[in-house]
Amino acid sequence: MDSRSAAHVLSQIGALLQVKGEQKFKARAYAGAARSLIALDTDDLAPLLRSGELADTPGIGPATLSVVRELVETGESSYLNQLREGMPEGLLELFRVPGLNAARIQVIHDALGVQTLEDLERVAQNGQLAELPKFGKKTAEKILRGIEILRRDAHLKRFPAAAIEAHLLLANIVKHPDISKAEVAGSIRRHNEVVGDIDIVAECSADPAKVAASFARSPGVSESKIREDSGSVHIRFVDGTHLDMHCVTKQDYPVALWRATGSVAHVEEMNVFAGDKGFEIAGNSLIGRGGTRVSLKDEEAFFTALDLEPIPPEMREGMGEIEAASRGKLPNLVTFDDLRGVLHCHSDYSDGTATIEAMANAAKERGWDYIGISDHSESAFYAGGLKRDKLLRQQEEIDRLNGEMKGFRILKGIEADILADGRLDYDAEILDGFDYVVGSIHSRFSMDGDAMTKRVLAALDDPHLTILAHPTGRLLLTREPYPINIEAVLEKAARVGVAVELNADPHRLDLDWRYCRQAKQLGVTIEIGPDAHSTAALDNVHFGIGMARKAWLEAGEILNTRGADDVLAFARKRWSK
Repeated sequence: MDSRSAAHVLSQIGALLQVKGEQKFKARAYAGAARSLIALDTDDLAPLLRSGELADTPGIGPATLSVVRELVETGESSYLNQLREGMPEGLLELFRVPGLNAARIQVIHDALGVQTLEDLERVAQNGQLAELPKFGKKTAEKILRGIEILRRDAHLKRFPAAAIEAHLLLANIVKHPDISKAEVAGSIRRHNEVVGDIDIVAECSADPAKVAASFARSPGVSESKIREDSGSVHIRFVDGTHLDMHCVTKQDYPVALWRATGSVAHVEEMNVFAGDKGFEIAGNSLIGRGGTRVSLKDEEAFFTALDLEPIPPEMREGMGEIEAASRGKLPNLVTFDDLRGVLHCHSDYSDGTATIEAMANAAKERGWDYIGISDHSESAFYAGGLKRDKLLRQQEEIDRLNGEMKGFRILKGIEADILADGRLDYDAEILDGFDYVVGSIHSRFSMDGDAMTKRVLAALDDPHLTILAHPTGRLLLTREPYPINIEAVLEKAARVGVAVELNADPHRLDLDWRYCRQAKQLGVTIEIGPDAHSTAALDNVHFGIGMARKAWLEAGEILNTRGADDVLAFARKRWSK
């Protein structure tokens, strides 16, 4: 029994436990054990089981170890079979529809006999679903939209999950005796928010075609397609992961890495640019003006040979980067080290899991000078929104901690709900007591585009508003952005001096990097907010940095690359108007 196939069984068990409404920690335990098994990357778990090494592997507990033992001994899992009993195969797919949970799936199944995605679509369209108690027409329409999203995006993963999977694959690929080095390419290297296939380029010391063929026989491969002429292989694993493996010689590696990184638009534009300069990009070779191959040490040399500044991978989207590189006008892109602090963070005063002190210490450990605590306002009752007395206790605690901490500062913020009429939650007297105010929409997503736009534009008129958070309300792969004229919002934000957030929670990554590019052109200040509800989630800013780099953003265009005093000055500049 290979590790990836066993991991797939554990993942199925975890998904079925969720569908059956079991305790969440049980489902998470099986999902975590599956990840641990994938990292082992072995075609035979039996020796690890016998030696006790598997039992000592982090993430593998007694229950999951028992399942793996049975898989090794019999090739199947009685526990998985037990969970499947009486459950139609298609029911598991329903759990992936945005807006559906285990309880609702059970109701739909019992009342309407729905067993597949097609069944669900039919009853949502013919009105049967809307007639169920506590469903209604709007719920049926929402579920239809969820089915559409699922079908459109079923092959996609959010960046973090895809990146982790890619680097697990990479760690095992470089162990191959005929591979000198390898790198992740494609949409992961470009730091796209969602990813389809995983691309990896490998430099081989032996025949690339034979090396590629050897990976087609890897543990857990369900199907593969080898392109003999190119040394590339497309692999589909049993868990649905897709890998495009590009095996090349040392001299082909620089151009192959550039080509596999993409995007398609960037590659096409580069081919035209090279031709205009008298060069030709033929396969994985750069052919010079005299018809001879140009010797390239690395990918950077490929750009240099074409008289271009090296273009960072995040920018390679066919959106003017080649022309800018030809003029030596590429931006000096922001990096993680440019950040001085973070401003969109939650504590256990609302729906965070850590104390203010713990959040502050974690921020300090990351080398930052400050953290802003912006718990939810009173209207967000579902998230423990702060009433006046609790808010005052929090601010007193922040004052006390600031008196004790050396070389670090905690700022008093709030994530104030933008109400349906555009007012910010709390009155002006309370809002005056904060160092800065983050404004967010957490309700009434179904407003039409004109109404939603007027709502946000009205909020921008409030001089207390410092940062407009997750401006389009999207949740990647589960919820579409709400209708809003984002161009009008950005134009006004630039005019009145409100920062717009690039929310770095990997489920959001909102504002979309394409709109961030527009914001840059309009002169809007961007804030990269982790939306952290725990100390670990402070690291979400890494995802935000990737998106900011895709948007061509430089450090000076981002609010939290400034010191605490400058952030306060930015906020107070509006108050004085």
